[in-house]
Amino acid sequence: MSHLFYLSTAARPVLDRAEGIYMWDRSGRRFIDGSSGAMVSNIGHSNPAVLAAMRAQMDKSTFGYRLHFETEPGEQLAAKVAALSPAGMEKVFFVSGGSEAVESAMKLARQYAVVTGQASRWKVISRFPSYHGCTLGALSVTGYDPLVDPFRPMMVEMPKIPAPRAYLDGLDADDPATGAHYAAMLEARILAEGPETVLAFIHEPVGGASTGALVPPAGYMQEVRAICDKYGVLLIHDEVMSGGGRVGAFLGGDLWGVVPDIIAISKGFGAGYVPLGAMIAQEHIVQAVQDAGGFLHGHTYAGNPLACTAGLAVLTEIERQGMMANARHVGALLKTRLSALMQRYGFIGDVRGEGLLLAFEFVSNRETMAPLPREMKAFDDLVERAYAEGLIIYSRRTRGGYEGDHFLVCPPMITTEAQVDEIMEKLTRALDGFADAHARALA
Repeated sequence: MSHLFYLSTAARPVLDRAEGIYMWDRSGRRFIDGSSGAMVSNIGHSNPAVLAAMRAQMDKSTFGYRLHFETEPGEQLAAKVAALSPAGMEKVFFVSGGSEAVESAMKLARQYAVVTGQASRWKVISRFPSYHGCTLGALSVTGYDPLVDPFRPMMVEMPKIPAPRAYLDGLDADDPATGAHYAAMLEARILAEGPETVLAFIHEPVGGASTGALVPPAGYMQEVRAICDKYGVLLIHDEVMSGGGRVGAFLGGDLWGVVPDIIAISKGFGAGYVPLGAMIAQEHIVQAVQDAGGFLHGHTYAGNPLACTAGLAVLTEIERQGMMANARHVGALLKTRLSALMQRYGFIGDVRGEGLLLAFEFVSNRETMAPLPREMKAFDDLVERAYAEGLIIYSRRTRGGYEGDHFLVCPPMITTEAQVDEIMEKLTRALDGFADAHARALA
């Protein structure tokens, strides 16, 4: 009997070891980590250079409280992050995870408004569906009903606008008019709320768990930036999943050359070696807050020297091995292979993503894009079939949490072309099993 408890009670074997894109249980059975855990293990498992850097730091110190000491690893990692971020994004605040990074971004935005005479601004507009974290503050901007519904009485819910899911709305994602259409929803909501009350807009440049690697339509990113500027609204990019090189650039926003005011990053930033995340902010925002007395926020493990050492080693390995270029190359190959599955399986309605942040979605009808019946629980069924084949993939329900099914296929950035073949072989067998088991319902 286990004394641990998590979201699921599904039985899983005990992990024995992991290396590269592979993981083994105690019986010796090998799995391909086709989702990098929860899109975390960007550089693969047990990277020798990262482990060596961590061991060396452990001989020096494993903890130094930020109010008592500066640490060399913290300063070095902050400098590296600033160098990799867009111009002006010079200030870095370390945290231990994505929810902390998002809440830090929201609180910095609010404190900036207060100290600059804009205390009426407090609303953070987000999208539906969306996922920004499980803590109450992050849940207030999350649009995923199963996770939010039980806690609605405990928080102040923030305004939502529709996510730009052009593929579901029958719109051409390559037409700039489509991007303008969805961006106009942000402007309309700002006006409806009262611009003087709107603090920020938060969104994922490339969608994560809730929208399954959703790529914004043409022009959307630039239009959103312009609208935020027009009304004095801060733009927050949630790069918790898309950041760290997975999309083929260090940040998802880099793909469109759009510079936000604040960035939240985690997951692949520490690549699973340590709990690590960061908030990256425009220098003038941080300066205004510091001049007014300092940022009224913090976490015990912020800037932990061991965590920062690991993070710096991860970024060093990403650059040394050219992993972002590999994510672009192998990601394009994997996306092509996933797209080819649409010819074989009529229930795959969409394939999308950038780099090695990729997903495919099930539908009952490609013309209407109606989801499969929710009672099929396809999002769970296929994951279990893939797991039985020795392939780990990640799923969520596409349409806000209670129906729809999408699957994220996001192996580490070190994945080779030959390993794409392995992934596709196992995934195809799982899809064949799913199609046979549900042949009547899918007919």
